[in-house]
Amino acid sequence: MIVTLTTDFGLRDPFVGIVKGVILGICPRVRFVDLTHDVAPHDVLEAALALESSIRFFPQSTVHLAVVDPGVGTARRALALRARGQYFVGPDNGIFTSVLQADEWAAVSLEAAAYRLPVVSRTFHGRDIFAPAAAHLAAGVALARLGPPVADPVRLPWPGCRKIGGQLVGEVIGHDRFGNLLTSIGAEDVRGLRSLNPVWVVLGDRTIGPIVSCYAEGAEAAASAVIGSTGRLEIFVRNGSARALLRADRGASVRVAPPPGLGDADDR
Repeated sequence: MIVTLTTDFGLRDPFVGIVKGVILGICPRVRFVDLTHDVAPHDVLEAALALESSIRFFPQSTVHLAVVDPGVGTARRALALRARGQYFVGPDNGIFTSVLQADEWAAVSLEAAAYRLPVVSRTFHGRDIFAPAAAHLAAGVALARLGPPVADPVRLPWPGCRKIGGQLVGEVIGHDRFGNLLTSIGAEDVRGLRSLNPVWVVLGDRTIGPIVSCYAEGAEAAASAVIGSTGRLEIFVRNGSARALLRADRGASVRVAPPPGLGDADDR
């Protein structure tokens, strides 16, 4: 059975190892996949986007444990859910927003004492509540046994884009370790502008240029745009960092517009 882990724990401290130890003590046959432990501290949206880009590549019955939990110890619920034939365990703070877009899902609040550690710290639910729940699901325990059903899991405002006057308007929603800027504009959104060939990308008031097909097609020391492997439009600098060059971060306006001469790229 596969259990993936997505956290903001980093690897300096023993937290990730402790979580794995708890899981192995309950279900020794687990195989772990570390999606990432480098989510920015407390950044629930970044973790949610990591899950969105990853879960479709895992087999049925995979258990995804995601812990980015700035509300640990408060009244926020602990959640487990089943969707798309897979299981998800973590805080009820919007981290599973993309998963909840599935046509069918079922969720429970992790309240059954038999499926958590005997003593629950108010500062490490990843160890005491989420890890045991993930382990028991991996061992074949039915979701319904973990606690009462939840009909209203927390959802984040999910980043998207709008079509305005023949152009797409979105925003930067994050960056990767290479400094590539991830946007809220998806490949399907761009394909919807079939009448514009090529289309150009504009970041704020700066024209980036047409969308290229791979990173190697970008110009050195200049920003370019590409549809990345996550299915989202990215702004990048070949062998460099778009985030550093453009000094752009989450929330910066991004538009896909007609090329110069075929429309006013500054028309909002």
